[in-house]
Amino acid sequence: MIMPQIGRFLIAIGLLLIILGALVVVLGHLPRLPGDIYVQRKGFVFYVPLVGCLLLSIVLTILLNLFFGRR
Repeated sequence: MIMPQIGRFLIAIGLLLIILGALVVVLGHLPRLPGDIYVQRKGFVFYVPLVGCLLLSIVLTILLNLFFGRR
């Protein structure tokens, strides 16, 4: 009985990856969002995508609640 839910979850993740891949192809790189930490020094680059991780967490939480939430 859980297999259809796993199937829907995998399809949703696949669609999300297709959309993300299309954005990377169109933009040429992943965008830096306001709030991300980016430090560039001579011979050194430090990048922490805080806002990107927060957005990904929110989207995954919504998807997981849609597919595996209580009914």
